[in-house]
Amino acid sequence: MWKQFLPKLSKKSSASRKGDHASGSSPGHNAAGNASTIQRTSSCPSAGPARPAASVKRMSSAVFPSSLVAGIEPLVSFKNVPNGEKPNLFVSKVSLCCVVFDFSDPNKNSAEKDFKRQALVDLVDYVDSASSRFTEPMVVACCRMFAINLFRVFPPNCRSSSSGAGEGDEEEPMFDPAWPHLHLVYDLLLKFIGSSSLDTKVGKKYFDHTFIVKLLELFDSEDPRERDCLKTILHRIYGKFMVHRPFIRKAVSNIFYHFVFETDRHNGIAELLEVFGSVVSGFALPLKEEHKIFLVRVLIPLHKPKTLGVYLQQLTYCVTQFVEKEPKLASLVILGLLRYWPITNSQKEVMFLSEIEEVLEATNMVEFQKCMVTLFQRIAHCINSSHFQVAERALFMWNNDHIISLVAQNRQAIVPIVIPALEENIQNHWNVSVLNLTANVKKMLSEMDEELFSTCLANHKEDGERQASLQQKRRLAWERLESAAAFQPVTGNTAVLVSR
Repeated sequence: MWKQFLPKLSKKSSASRKGDHASGSSPGHNAAGNASTIQRTSSCPSAGPARPAASVKRMSSAVFPSSLVAGIEPLVSFKNVPNGEKPNLFVSKVSLCCVVFDFSDPNKNSAEKDFKRQALVDLVDYVDSASSRFTEPMVVACCRMFAINLFRVFPPNCRSSSSGAGEGDEEEPMFDPAWPHLHLVYDLLLKFIGSSSLDTKVGKKYFDHTFIVKLLELFDSEDPRERDCLKTILHRIYGKFMVHRPFIRKAVSNIFYHFVFETDRHNGIAELLEVFGSVVSGFALPLKEEHKIFLVRVLIPLHKPKTLGVYLQQLTYCVTQFVEKEPKLASLVILGLLRYWPITNSQKEVMFLSEIEEVLEATNMVEFQKCMVTLFQRIAHCINSSHFQVAERALFMWNNDHIISLVAQNRQAIVPIVIPALEENIQNHWNVSVLNLTANVKKMLSEMDEELFSTCLANHKEDGERQASLQQKRRLAWERLESAAAFQPVTGNTAVLVSR
């Protein structure tokens, strides 16, 4: 087997030596001179021990420095070397992949890009089928390669975040031109962390806090494909390295704080919340104080930003998971939502009403009674909203059997709050659909407790008559004041007495 490719390697080596003599430069100088054609964070270590210059095998392309391919030729397939040499070949291929190319020009370094792509494919296949433990040099080389290829600074985000609380569908996703290589690196990282050949004790030393922080920074990528890969990888790291779990929760909380209270802009909030949805579902009971603080200080304030619609589904899932695990948190969540209730954004009001309904479905009677008056005062206000979608969504809540059951058992406190809003709609609302829904809710409350309904309706009419009488008195008082003022000089200090 070795006889087949040794002549080729010797030809490559002799041709490379001739090229070096012809240019009058050393191999190190040649590599440095070509580094200007690629983006490279740092040079990678030699894949093996130092060897004499005459025995170093070099590739025909000058883009890859000879130090990257010292020892075993990286382009050799794993199936063509003995098992004892496979770890060294693995490190050699990983070192070759440390070179980062410029993908803004698709025709630049095309051959070298193909070499690297094939090396990544070989590495993914090897990790996927590995049966022996990864050695520490293999782990070190992989962590270095992942850092060089993935950890980068994104260009400034010039797109406006003024699209508000919608779903963000006005902005087209932006795709990274380097994705042909990036997705292979992410695939390798995912398989490497999830492989049973990676010893957790060794892996946790190199997939450390610094690595995790840099990985979390990548969630701000504008490429949705990258964020989707990162979501899976973060979940895998959280599951495999238990010692890092508190740090991951703290680091993600800091991202949320920065987003809510400072920037109001981040591309990966939905993906991070999706990861935390599964994390929250795995919390043991009773919940630790740390987890409750995360709910109060992180998840509830996340309802504040204008871009809520982008991650509402994931946020609602996280919140409802907390309520289902510990029902005593229901009133805390509802009052928190009322505190951040949108005043001038009708779309967000519809979203809040939807989330309130989901939380109420998991709320028991004791917690409901702690917040029902404040809650239904807000719902009554929404029923009277001139925006028909808000009014419709508030009225649709009365189709929920669990909510009706809660209302029925507390009708003495709730019905007097709701009846005035329903009557106001019947008299003044412009939308036909809202009028029909209002009539249905009114009929439902009448059938629930006819005596209470009649009493509340009579009280509402009395309040209406009283308000009309006060308005009439106020109008007459102003008319008398204007009439008295009409007969007085324009200038003067004479006081005018107006009798009641």
